[in-house]
Amino acid sequence: MLVGLMIGSLGVGDLTLGPARILAGLLHHDALAATVLWDIRVPRLLVAMFVGAALAASGLVMQAYFRNSLASPGLLGVSSGGAAGAVIAIGAGWVSHSLLVLPGAAIVGALVATVAVLILARRGASTERLLLAGVALNAVLAAVTSYVLSNFTLTYERNAQILFWLLGGLEDRTWEHVAISLPVIGAAAALLPLRRPMDLLSLGALEAQSLGVDVRRLRHWLLALATVLTALATAVAGTVGFVGLIVPHVLRLLVGPEHQRLVPLSLVGGAAFVVGCDLLGRMAGGIRVGIVTSIVGGPFFLWMLRRKA
Repeated sequence: MLVGLMIGSLGVGDLTLGPARILAGLLHHDALAATVLWDIRVPRLLVAMFVGAALAASGLVMQAYFRNSLASPGLLGVSSGGAAGAVIAIGAGWVSHSLLVLPGAAIVGALVATVAVLILARRGASTERLLLAGVALNAVLAAVTSYVLSNFTLTYERNAQILFWLLGGLEDRTWEHVAISLPVIGAAAALLPLRRPMDLLSLGALEAQSLGVDVRRLRHWLLALATVLTALATAVAGTVGFVGLIVPHVLRLLVGPEHQRLVPLSLVGGAAFVVGCDLLGRMAGGIRVGIVTSIVGGPFFLWMLRRKA
């Protein structure tokens, strides 16, 4: 599925390319196709894959952490923190200094949000306290974003940038954005040795502890990895919702609850989901990927709630 969607993503656009011409362009045998592919479509495709893999893996981690299949990366305010950091950087005009300022501000915002949640819930750091702290922080960060939009004197260009970040999108992604996304590979690799402990954690904290798992350390690692993955995705694509909720949940229904399978499949499935949503949005006239994932994810979330009722 992922390979087919990749070919479709490279072929669809103002200049339609068939498989033969895609191959010729990638090999630089067709100058026009090579320019379109290597300067525009390949970076966008790679960013979409990294974003999807990061969000799906982060969602899987959060579901293991909270032992709840309805958990998602946005619960603790990481996505909201990243969006708030990016909006502040845009509103203050810092983004004109360097391309790295905007993703850097998003990453800082996401990390600050996570630290704030941990501080708010530090007494025992139970999952209930973390959830409540995340809800409160999400509200505060939304207020910060609204304040920037309503009280900063913004130009049309800055308003457009803020709108892009809040809606989530992959337009005009470059090789610099691909480079910013590369740490996703390292974070995903760090997640692989934790598959067995995540299985044990799903049995309960006491059960996992009795089987030799350092639950406190494991939870710290899971929270750190989820934060890094979500921060990187937000830094290059803005707020893209529902990926971390839908992909792990569907895969759990298909292949079962074992993280030995779920972790690698979530990485591939998340990449396929975002690439597919981006392709669907482009074919529908340029709808941003964040809007498409919300259109797909909203009804799916309601279905899950009804199924669990």
